Amino acid sequence: VESDPTFPAPAFYVARRGHHADIGGITPGSMPPDSSHVDEEGVLLDNVQLGAEVRFLEDELRANLASGRYPARNPDQNLADLPAQVAACAKGAEELGKMVAHFGLPVVRAYMKHVQDNAEESVRRVLGALTDGRYAYEMDDGTVIRVANRVYRAKREAVIDFSGTSTQRPTNFNAPSAVCKAAVLYVFRTLVDDEIPMNAGCLKPLTIVIPEGSMLRPRYPAAVVAGNVETSQAITDCLYGALGLLAASQGTMNNLTFGNATYQYYETISGGSGAGPDFDGTSVVQTHMTNSRLTDPEVLEWRFPVRLESYAIRRGSGGAGRHRGGDGGERRLLFLEPMTAVMLANHRRVAPFGVAGGASGACGENWIERADGSREDYGATFKVDMGAGDVFVVRTPGGGGYGPPGENDE
Repeated sequence: VESDPTFPAPAFYVARRGHHADIGGITPGSMPPDSSHVDEEGVLLDNVQLGAEVRFLEDELRANLASGRYPARNPDQNLADLPAQVAACAKGAEELGKMVAHFGLPVVRAYMKHVQDNAEESVRRVLGALTDGRYAYEMDDGTVIRVANRVYRAKREAVIDFSGTSTQRPTNFNAPSAVCKAAVLYVFRTLVDDEIPMNAGCLKPLTIVIPEGSMLRPRYPAAVVAGNVETSQAITDCLYGALGLLAASQGTMNNLTFGNATYQYYETISGGSGAGPDFDGTSVVQTHMTNSRLTDPEVLEWRFPVRLESYAIRRGSGGAGRHRGGDGGERRLLFLEPMTAVMLANHRRVAPFGVAGGASGACGENWIERADGSREDYGATFKVDMGAGDVFVVRTPGGGGYGPPGENDE
């Protein structure tokens, strides 16, 4: 197409990212705890066209959503979400067109380059204050993420090397290399004090080494559903550990999904953030790579047959230190009809680390309180059938502390 003069090469691209409640897979909500093949995590849409000549291709897309070994459970919901994303992209293209019409294409292109050049220079300045470091981060399943940061001050460049990281897993904690690169981008953007937009310019001074066949660059058909939500958090904290600048945060998104043939729901649950050299962590907050917020209780209870019994700060779960880690939370969810619930998490066995003598944060916990009064305890990742009157309880991890505990720390 680009070689055809009637179809000039695109000047820009617009994109829209969204979270869909269900795209199929072996469990409602498409976040299975035990997937071992990517097909088990939902329908794969590989370069599927959504529209043609201002017409949304609903029939074709519906056929795609119904295909595969484990099709989407609620295609009508998907077909409401996807046009909204298309509309957002159309709005972005419209506004970009207005900008070009007002300022001219050369000016817009020049300023977009300026934004990336400024981000690049901002990260190069940060590199001048960093030193080499390395860290090995163990996850609950025994896998280890290793990173070594080598800083070349004269050139103001750095190599971020993940060699030695565990090989591709038979579980779904593998993370595509794009997830790993996004975590690196996020960490180094946070080191810049200036108000710059997140963009690829931040990565230009960095060389990222990710071994082929590792859990951070798996080969098809590796299962990857926990990679974006859990392993990304581990990569982030591992990088901060190597830099020695920030204690570990809760290190998990505490992904809770539940549903049946009628309802599908997915939420991530807040925990404690890690402390730093001159600040305490924050309690019950979404940390690092989460990129989502909880549904309002009123909306949750109105749309789904559940009741939120309580959601409270888990006092004392943050790690002690000169600066304390933030506390996690405790969330109690009462089910009003039978459903399947899934928890996909981390830091139920390995505690979030402290830095510079700070103590670790508390591990997370989850259990089920059955309607008959019995209790069932579970680990980080599991699937369970919930009955009417059962309560799902999640205690999220606390963040690590920074520096040796002082007289006021217990």
